[in-house]
Amino acid sequence: MQYLESFYNYLQYERRNSSHTIVAYKNDLRQFCEFLEQENIELWVNVTSKVIRSWMVQLVNEGVSPRTVTRKISTLKVLFKFLMLEDVVDSNVAKHVITPKIPKKLPAFVKETEMDFLLDSIEFGQDFTGLRDKLIIEIFYHTGMRLSELVGLMDCQIDAGNDVFKIYGKRSKERIVPIIKELKVSLVRYLNERDKLFPEKRNPYLLITEKGLPVYHKLVYRVVNSYLGQVSTVVKKSPHVIRHTFATALLNRGADLNAIKELLGHSNLAATEIYTHNTFEKLNSIYKQAHPRAEKMEDYI
Repeated sequence: MQYLESFYNYLQYERRNSSHTIVAYKNDLRQFCEFLEQENIELWVNVTSKVIRSWMVQLVNEGVSPRTVTRKISTLKVLFKFLMLEDVVDSNVAKHVITPKIPKKLPAFVKETEMDFLLDSIEFGQDFTGLRDKLIIEIFYHTGMRLSELVGLMDCQIDAGNDVFKIYGKRSKERIVPIIKELKVSLVRYLNERDKLFPEKRNPYLLITEKGLPVYHKLVYRVVNSYLGQVSTVVKKSPHVIRHTFATALLNRGADLNAIKELLGHSNLAATEIYTHNTFEKLNSIYKQAHPRAEKMEDYI
């Protein structure tokens, strides 16, 4: 089909898309052009919304995921916008094509019983490394911190008098998160051991390595992955999963959604509302198990 090379130059030099993005566009358009060839369509001006919808149906029938289909239609929208600029077509026929609904991916979380077992029954050790690793898990679980926030956490962000952390999140936005008694005990134990090993500690960071340097992302990720692997079958065993676990546990126990939003440092409520889906699933499961008529009603649904 004509104009494709000009389109790729447009992507590279005017839109300044990455080479990876351009390769993805080329693959999408190669597939679309193969479909047009099957339909005996040789000119862009002969492509209609109906033609694009037919291609979309074919992709779905072939088992292509809704997310991928949506991306391919987005490619066509960019292409037809370019063709309009070049006066090749009069309208963007891809613009009004309704794409498949992409199912929401619920945040993974660890069960409360599994977190309890991890913190109460798994042996971390009483040496510096053990105390630090347990503190890492507890900070994530008791505060909902992001990985970057924990790695960047400094001694000066601990307000011991008020038992709170002052956390600096995205765009340096400050928020206050309480330090509960259990976390405070672990924090004091760790600080005592750290200060014995490094009496002249000079860097300002709370969590450090065995060499006295600040902890780094990969180290923290490995710690979390290792310990979650001992108690949970959740596929992704990352710090962010514990953040999800923190939010889900609070919501399940009746915490106000706006309060959770503030604790997590979300800029808007929509980002926090995703956790209500997990809570709904739990409530739905409890309802079906507990309500005397629920099992009977399922026969009619």
